[in-house]
Amino acid sequence: MAFQGFGGRKVVAAFDGGRLSTDGGVLLLREVAEGSGMLRRFARCFVDHRNPELIEHTVEELVSQRILAQACGYEDLEDHDVLRDDALLAMASGKRDATGEGRRRKRDRGHALAGKSTLNRLELTPTNAT
Repeated sequence: MAFQGFGGRKVVAAFDGGRLSTDGGVLLLREVAEGSGMLRRFARCFVDHRNPELIEHTVEELVSQRILAQACGYEDLEDHDVLRDDALLAMASGKRDATGEGRRRKRDRGHALAGKSTLNRLELTPTNAT
C-alpha cells in the first residue's frame, strides 16, 4: 500500500522491507494530521525559548513526535528512548533525516527523534520561562 511520499522518499506499507516499524498506523495518523494542519497549529501555541543555533528538533517535530506516539499507545515519556530510533515515527513527525545519521553530536547519531529528557523539558517548561 503506497502513502504520500516524504522528503524524496517513497513510503510503502509492505512486509518485506529493511527498516521495520510495528506502528504502521502512524502513517494514517500522519495523513490526517497533514491534511488538517492540526499538529502544525498546535505547535504554534508553544513559545520556544531555546537558542536557535542549538536546535535539532523543531517544536513542531517535538509536538508531532509526542502526540503521534501517544496515539500509537506510547503514553510514557520513557518509551521515547526506544522510539527515538523508529524511522517511521521520525518521518511521520516531520524529520527530514529519518535515520538520525546527520545529527550534530556523535552520541546522537542514529537517533532521529528526541529522547525522553527533551520531550520532558517541552512539557514542563513554564509559560513564563525566558
